[in-house]
Amino acid sequence: EVQLQASGGGLVQTGGSLRLSCAASGFTFDDYVVGWFRQAPGKEREGVSCMTSTDGTTYYKDFVKGRFTISRDNANNTMYLQMNNLKPEDTAVYYCTAGPSCNGAEFWGQGTLVTVSS
Repeated sequence: EVQLQASGGGLVQTGGSLRLSCAASGFTFDDYVVGWFRQAPGKEREGVSCMTSTDGTTYYKDFVKGRFTISRDNANNTMYLQMNNLKPEDTAVYYCTAGPSCNGAEFWGQGTLVTVSS
């Protein structure tokens, strides 16, 4: 059974930091591109960042560049999203994904809520 278990969300003040984790199981983790999406209240889901499986190239949307860092630990089938200098507009449910490409998520985690207070 494929599972992506996200954790690490919570309430933080503006300017604070959080580190999201996502533990994967049930598939060959290091064969997949991993990524993070988010969905804010009343808004559509959007991609945040992704990381390739082959050479570890990372991609970020402009609104998180310089503040968020995606990483992966293939030995432990885990991906991370380090989020610094958080802003109220970062408030959303964050989902971890795995798939053949950054835009082609095949597996989705259950989401973890990040709330940034002003």
